[in-house]
Amino acid sequence: MVWQSFGATPSGSPNGFLRSTVYRMSAITSRFSSTLALIMVFFVALSVVGCAALTPRNALPQAAAAQVEPDGFHDIRYWGDEASPDIASFRPTRRGLAAESRGPSARGLNFLAISGGAEDGAFGAGLLAGWGDAGNRPVFDLVTGVSSGALVAPFVFLGPERDSQLQEIFTSYGRKDIYVYDVQNLIEGSALVDDAPLSKLIAKYVDRDFLRDIAQESRKGRVLLIGTTDLDAQRPVLWDMGRIAENDSLAALALFRKVLLASATLPGVFAPVRIKVRVGGKDYDELHVDGGVTRQVFIAPSIMRLVSDHASRRTVNGARLYVVQNGRIDPRWEAVNDDVLSVTQRSLSTLIKNQGIGDLYRIYSIAKLDGIDFNLASIPPDFDTRANAPFDLKYMQALFARGYDMGKGGFPWVKNPPGLQTTGQFASARRPF
Repeated sequence: MVWQSFGATPSGSPNGFLRSTVYRMSAITSRFSSTLALIMVFFVALSVVGCAALTPRNALPQAAAAQVEPDGFHDIRYWGDEASPDIASFRPTRRGLAAESRGPSARGLNFLAISGGAEDGAFGAGLLAGWGDAGNRPVFDLVTGVSSGALVAPFVFLGPERDSQLQEIFTSYGRKDIYVYDVQNLIEGSALVDDAPLSKLIAKYVDRDFLRDIAQESRKGRVLLIGTTDLDAQRPVLWDMGRIAENDSLAALALFRKVLLASATLPGVFAPVRIKVRVGGKDYDELHVDGGVTRQVFIAPSIMRLVSDHASRRTVNGARLYVVQNGRIDPRWEAVNDDVLSVTQRSLSTLIKNQGIGDLYRIYSIAKLDGIDFNLASIPPDFDTRANAPFDLKYMQALFARGYDMGKGGFPWVKNPPGLQTTGQFASARRPF
């Protein structure tokens, strides 16, 4: 029996096995960017459902993938792995921001990148809320988010007045508010669980007024980017959420919500989000999933194009980049059982952690190239509360509280990715908010 091959569950039922499978897969994919993680998810799902197939879709032709956008929208997204996308060409308001950064009363620009991390997103939410209550959190000129970081980013983008909602999202809702077990969904081959609760949760907070507030900040030249992964293209997609919001329509509201959902969609666990596009009078479906598959945390590949008009190599004096890694970057000892799932889970989580560190190095190199001050925060090594299940509410509350205390108390940001600093440098290369 399939149940026996992967270990019996307390109930011994398909639904009981589904719960166990989702728990295992959520642990594996909570901060993933590896195709190996996806293979593992697919293998388990295939073992349960046999040859069940996804609902047929009309896939976009490869030749059109680079040019097409959702119907009714223009210049709202670009590939996240392009060396130098022409962002400035469709963000004319950025010129005002660039002038401000070079004028006699210029202020330093501030950028924020928030990683994914599933329930660990409570850390970043707490850190940023605490920083807001400390009264010295800057207005960020650029905010990026992936996965659970995508659910944090819009609220931080709007400022401390939205921090109470941010706290509510990460301390008042547990697993049942994110997804429910759905055997029928699994049998049909579309997903392991139903993420309708997460979709409803996003809709609860992201309404027309929320969108108009985003649009207002976008018109000032500020940028909010959310990352998803286009499965057909195997590439990261960065969505300019301010441009979407400026459309100010029901279609814009629906797309804004859909992008947030897609960015937080664990592939193989949740169903991929289909985004409709039109080419030559025909409708096609793109499949988008968690941006963490391709980038666990990101800034724009050519960040200076966002803030310095058309000058690609101009240094912005005093610019600061803050990276919030919703996870641990330190090695953690754990005695691992030698059964196949335990070994696979531990191996993949180790791989994923180190790939996340690789993303930090990518960001660090971009920051150094552009003369931007780099600052990093992550879950501290001494936080020892453990989650008993995915989206364990008590765990999230404890993690939010720890992040909040760090933000409120003036956390000393780390100035380098892990591995670059020596012991002496680690102690000296810190500074408070």
